[in-house]
Amino acid sequence: MKIIIVGCGKVGTTLVRELAAENHSIVVIDTDAEKLEEIGNMLDVMCVEGQGESVSVLRDAEVESCDLLIAMTKSDEINLLSCLLAKKLGAKNTIARVRNPIYAEGINLIKDDLGLSLAINPELAAANEISRLLRFPTAIQVETFAKGRVEIMKYAIPEGSILHELRIHQLRTNLKTTVFICAVERGNEVFVPTGDFILRAGDVISFVAPIKVANDFFSKVGAVASRIKNVVILGGGRITYYLTKKLLESGIKVKIIEIDLNRCEELSELLPEAMIIHGDGTNNHLLHEEHIENADAVLSLTGVDEQNVLMSIYASQQVPNAKVITKIKHFDFDDVLKGMPIGSIVYPKHITADRILQYVRVMQNSWEAGMESLHRIVDDRVEALEFRIRQNSLILDVPFADLDIGKGTLVACITRDGRTFTPTGKDSIQMGDTVIVVTTHKGISRLEQILEDETV
Repeated sequence: MKIIIVGCGKVGTTLVRELAAENHSIVVIDTDAEKLEEIGNMLDVMCVEGQGESVSVLRDAEVESCDLLIAMTKSDEINLLSCLLAKKLGAKNTIARVRNPIYAEGINLIKDDLGLSLAINPELAAANEISRLLRFPTAIQVETFAKGRVEIMKYAIPEGSILHELRIHQLRTNLKTTVFICAVERGNEVFVPTGDFILRAGDVISFVAPIKVANDFFSKVGAVASRIKNVVILGGGRITYYLTKKLLESGIKVKIIEIDLNRCEELSELLPEAMIIHGDGTNNHLLHEEHIENADAVLSLTGVDEQNVLMSIYASQQVPNAKVITKIKHFDFDDVLKGMPIGSIVYPKHITADRILQYVRVMQNSWEAGMESLHRIVDDRVEALEFRIRQNSLILDVPFADLDIGKGTLVACITRDGRTFTPTGKDSIQMGDTVIVVTTHKGISRLEQILEDETV
């Protein structure tokens, strides 16, 4: 497909790299000549210098023949105007990043009038992810599939765990659990394991399970955490605003510590049920005065990565039983952060890129291809894909034992008529099923591509 990306900041550049790797024809529009030169030297893409809301610039980018325009500048207004003009000039589909809460509340009412195919709000998406993590305090990461029926969760195996030295196939017999372990991170290595794989303390496992089965699993491995009732949030930005609204609606008490007095006053008006504290969240005396030790969860959500990391380390030491979540803006810190006691890490920009990549793959293969969601569960090395079976295929009604599924790919679970199960060799995929596939291969957008001779 021909895709135009307006704005090459962190997310825009990530999208350019990912989509170019999937063999799309990419055009990048930006006002920064140096950034364009850097991207042009790295990747085989066309670069156009100028404003994304300029008709002449859009025409230079050949917008009339593009399949998708993605507007990712820092300005909501420019993004919306770029999409509107692109649609008028002939672009088939448009995506805009829209971050302002005022716009977010009404964007769906005027989406069609603006010619928008998708409006994505990184802060709202991050707030939703954090909310899921707070529902399962023991998990490091939680992704939802099958309309909320199935979760993929990450869990770090601690020292002394009954999972240590256990083979994966023994989970069913020894623990009487049906969770399906689909990925294991061990140091810098990532495995898509077979049943004979031996788990060890220190491993980070990703497993698929319905909510009740996941809770039962955590109970059996001694990783039960109490329901979160009160949360301390350091930083009062947009993610904090969206998240606090959700938490208050769930009956969770929220205390926000924000250094900017004007923002404190705004939050007091917007969130009257929350407790807003004006102060520096990096000041340990203030944190003691506000009784951080009584918090069930401590969330470091300021706009500065270094502050978030330091505050999360401090919270992990002072409140060892609390759920700790750290927001990170920059992708480049991954290797440095591994092993640090900063709890779950949330990357708003990763979430945004994943959502757009999912949309592009669905677009590429049309509605009949059936891909409904995509999540990267181990950085960018392992993907979990959800397919809804809507049309006949050679892969249907064939027992899994007779399918030559490619190495590095697993069919994690099937949801059929409201029931979720892990398939055996005798099971087969049926029309109407929701199928979750976990794979190390990039670019899969059709279920048939899980086969050895189709693997990309």
